Amino acid sequence: MKEYLLIDGYNVINSWPQLKDLLIEDLGEARAQLIDMMSEYQTYRGLYAIIVFDAHLVKGSLEKTKNIKGVKVVYTKEKETADNYIEKFIVNLPKRDRASVVTNDWTEQQMVLGSGGTRIPVRELILDYNNCKRNISKEVEALKTNKDFLSDRIDPITLEKLERFRRKK
Repeated sequence: MKEYLLIDGYNVINSWPQLKDLLIEDLGEARAQLIDMMSEYQTYRGLYAIIVFDAHLVKGSLEKTKNIKGVKVVYTKEKETADNYIEKFIVNLPKRDRASVVTNDWTEQQMVLGSGGTRIPVRELILDYNNCKRNISKEVEALKTNKDFLSDRIDPITLEKLERFRRKK
């Protein structure tokens, strides 16, 4: 069973304050930041992230798919919105797999629910992402403070035998 997280890219960028501020200065950088964040998030959560960006107004645009830092990034073709792509993906998803869609678009959320997917408002993703970041920081800090001694990895009986052997000399 695979678990997919489909992200309506521009909807998320425009709803995530940190990314929206970046968008004002540089659209490409806002996209790159979202990809970086979702790469880390998918690894921590053990799912497959797919970020879909609209290119439906770009004349002659063909669908482009890239794998960036383990995240599938899709630019839709001309006359296809991110919503259209996501709907098709969910409808064609094998029954054993699951999909959640991150968007604040109410119509899209209703379609996702009707197709058997799960909807995640952007605010919920932000909260979960920040929680994951805190957990990662705690785990890294714990690893730094834990000294890795051989005696910590040996069972007590063997450790006792080694201690007796050491004292004989």
